[in-house]
Amino acid sequence: MTEKRTKKDEAAEATERVMDAIVTQALAPSQKVSENILSDMFGFSRTLARNLIERLTAKHFLTPLSPRVTVVAPLTLLEIKQNFTLRKVLLPATFSLAAANLDYDKLKVLNRKIQKMQPVRDDATALEVLKKNKELNLTLCAQAGYPLMLDWAQQLEDTAMRIYWLYVKTRGHFPYSSDQQGMILDVMKSDESSKIQAAILSTLSQTEERILNAIFTHEQFYNQDLTV
Repeated sequence: MTEKRTKKDEAAEATERVMDAIVTQALAPSQKVSENILSDMFGFSRTLARNLIERLTAKHFLTPLSPRVTVVAPLTLLEIKQNFTLRKVLLPATFSLAAANLDYDKLKVLNRKIQKMQPVRDDATALEVLKKNKELNLTLCAQAGYPLMLDWAQQLEDTAMRIYWLYVKTRGHFPYSSDQQGMILDVMKSDESSKIQAAILSTLSQTEERILNAIFTHEQFYNQDLTV
């Protein structure tokens, strides 16, 4: 049992390290990935590297171009639009379902931590801000009571981290404020489904607009893959 738990923990830690590299573009969009590359970059065994490639390909963070060539999934305007479209479908209903079961004190602590890390002045802080925001959103989703929905939310939030990285790196702060997040938490306390869903949808729509504006006003994004 101990051995299995250790291997599971090792795999989870390795997956997080590779996902961090994808988010921060240390593994850039469309960059080739192989067992050798992951082994050299992270010190993984070939077996672990092979398993990671299979796992992240299944989750669409890596893309096979041929039986021998796998690359980091591209990050284009299409991926951004698709991510926001799906989150606007899933998150308002999920947050509404979770509202009555939440520990709002815990959520406010997370929100304050995000606020204290801004403005963002280095890559490590940028990544930590994104992770705390993901933790906050998944904490909300977990209380909805639907494990399959949580799996979908996890994948959407991981992709959102790749998208938000572009904004945080170019603007130095998160695309919505801690005050806005606090307002959402206050609305959720009311446990009124229509108000909660409207607030979440409005925040996601505003965030999408800010991110797209950031992309269109920075020349380095005028290519297929959005890299910084």
